[in-house]
Order: sequence, then structure tokens, then C-alpha cells
Amino acid sequence: MSSIQTLRAIEILDSRGRPTLEVSCELAGGACASAQVPSGASTGKAEAVELRDGDASRHAGLGCRRAVSSVTGPIASALCGRELETQAAVDEMLIAVDGTADKSRLGANAILGVSIAAARAVAVERGVPFYEHLSEMIGESPRALPRLTINLFSGGRHAGGQVPIQDVLLVPASATTIDDGLAMVCAVYKAAAELIHSKYSVRLLTADEGGLAPPFAGVEAMLDDTVAAITAAGLRPGDDMGIAMDVAASHFYDGSRYFISTEPSTADDMIGQVSRWVRDYPIVSVEDPLAEDDWEHWPMIHAALGERALTVGDDLLCTNPARIRRAIETKSCNTLLLKVNQIGTLSEAAEALALARAANWHVTISARSGETEDCWLADLAVGWGADQIKVGSVTQSERLSKYNRLLAIEAATRLPVVDWPRAAVP
Repeated sequence: MSSIQTLRAIEILDSRGRPTLEVSCELAGGACASAQVPSGASTGKAEAVELRDGDASRHAGLGCRRAVSSVTGPIASALCGRELETQAAVDEMLIAVDGTADKSRLGANAILGVSIAAARAVAVERGVPFYEHLSEMIGESPRALPRLTINLFSGGRHAGGQVPIQDVLLVPASATTIDDGLAMVCAVYKAAAELIHSKYSVRLLTADEGGLAPPFAGVEAMLDDTVAAITAAGLRPGDDMGIAMDVAASHFYDGSRYFISTEPSTADDMIGQVSRWVRDYPIVSVEDPLAEDDWEHWPMIHAALGERALTVGDDLLCTNPARIRRAIETKSCNTLLLKVNQIGTLSEAAEALALARAANWHVTISARSGETEDCWLADLAVGWGADQIKVGSVTQSERLSKYNRLLAIEAATRLPVVDWPRAAVP
């Protein structure tokens, strides 16, 4: 690759109206590309640290001008004009300049923006699609498109906590293309919107990631309405359309008990409850069914779910290689939810991916609740061979930009969608 000639950054707004940043990278050969950085609301304790301004008089302290200065100051001084032949070399330099274990000095948001913008600029220089360049980065070639997992109903921190769990998602199990999968999900979303208007007398109000958020009486009502919407759309629950859950249990855990209902629950209670949901509904995937530091009980819930549903680690793993190794050793889950901004650079995320693949895990590449209209995540999911992609619902431009990019990649490549076993009909 040509050396990096110029790095620029500006503060922009994400999908929640909160600041983030866009980084532009120009190479000495003239190729130029940019990247916009997402941000999470439901964050794990082990995530790399975003740099925020802390000025309460502006954006409630969430401004990103300090992160912008990290890019145009110390990062640009270290990288510009230096011969860095690989993505790994770029990322190693970023890590070294920051010098902290959690990227808190320069900010994971600043570091990630540079990491992705530099990679994109190299793809431009080479004249190849970004997904192809990302695939070559891990020594692979694109072979398939990820299976869609799309938000239908939301609760937890994404929707004001009207129910404790975070999301119920749709998995178009019988779809053989991205195009067909989106059409199926759009039909269910429309049916769900009509159902909640009739049942709850609510307007079409959506949560952070576009999911519908009526005042459910509880989690079972949320799941019952999901099945009802699938059926109303003329699809078969568990055959045409599976269900995925993001429990996000850390957010209703006090260190010893889970507050998922009116009475506190033990970890054993949670294992039993989640197992019943998987038994009673066509659930194919359960994310964060226990709290992120409840390591004692994660192997138990993974064993309880067995082959009936994927056990997905998000807050548990934080795309962190050390936590992934621990989860592999303890048999705590079998699916990595990969969020690049949890770890901070493409190279570190690639290490997390390699560990998951070596353990024969599934990998779901995920967006964040605070997203942008940048579509690089779709290229990442294709280039890195994700089994699933989790972007959000089929509304809001920051979500649709990723789905539309997947449609464009599908049209250009004619790649098949990853096969994934359908849920057994209860």
C-alpha cells in the first residue's frame, strides 16, 4: 500500500442524535476513503473506551471533538508519511500510539475510524470492492452472504425498558437470497405494526434500532405477538421464519439476582426460563441470556440449550480475544457476536474471528444502536464470512444502508446465503 499522506476527522451525529466521528484517509498515491464510527447504548464492561469530551454544556458531555483531535494530532503524526505495508502494521501503530489496554487515551472511536478508513483507502487504491479486500485480509475469499437477523420488537435499553429483554428478532429461515429474506421480514413487520395498533392502540413508534415497542405485558406477550405477526404475514413460524432473542441480561442483574419479572430470579431460574422459551417458541438463537460476569452459569445455559438454539455471547465476550478464549475453554457459548468497535481495530477483531472459527463457533457480525449511514458493516460481514448479520429493523436509513449494500453485493456476486438449520416447530 502507499503510505498514508493525510488523516482528517470531523464530528458528526449518529442515528440517536449523539456525536460520533467520520475519519478520512488519503494515501500518497491519491486514493482516498472515509469511515463513520458507530456507538453502542447496551455496552459491555470489557469494551474498548470511546473518548468523549465531558463538556456538560455541549451534547450533554458526549461530544467527540477530543476524538477528532486524536486523529488529526497524535495519530496523524505517527502514521502520516510512514511506510506501513499491511493493515496489521497500521493497527499495531495505532495501539502503540494509544498505549493503554482499553484505548482510553486516544479513544477507541478515533482508533477504529482510522483503522477502517485506511483499509477502505487501500481497497480503493487496489480497485477492488471493500468486501474482497477484507476477505483477503484474513486469507479467504467471499463464499456466501450472511443470514439475516432483523429486529421486530424491542425493549430494554433500546426502548425505555417496557420489557426487560432487549430485542426479539426475525430470522428468514426459508429464504435463499437476501432479497427474499428482506421481503419476508418486511411483510411480518407490516403485519406486526397492524397487530400492535389494533391490540395496544399505539402508533408506529420505534426503538433505537427501528424495532416496534408497544407496552407488552411481559416477555411471553412479546413472543406471542411475534408468532402472531409471522402467521398474519402468511408465513410458517419455525419453518419460514425463526425467532432470535437478545436478552441482554446484564441490564437487569444486580450481581446475584435477575429482575426479569416481579420477583427476583436466580441464575438457575433464568436457565429454566430461557429453556422454556426455546421449547415453546421457534427460537433459533439466544444472545446474552445471562449477565456478562456470571461465568459460573454460562456453561450450564449453553448445555441446557444444546443444539436447539445458538448461545450467543455479546457482553460476555466484547469481541475480546482473552474473553473468547475463556469462553471456549469453559464451553460457555457457541457463537461470537462480533462488534469491531468493542475492541477497536480491524486486526484485533480479525483475531477474535479466528479464535471463534477455530472453535467451530458461529459468528454474527453486528451493528450498534447508535449507527450511521455508512455501510462498511455489510462488506465486513461478507468479506469475513459471517454466518449471521444483525443490523436492526427494516426502517431508518442507518439500518437500510447496510441492507441495501447487501442487496448490491448479492446482485454483483450471486453468492448464496449461508445455510442455517430451521427452528423446530413447537
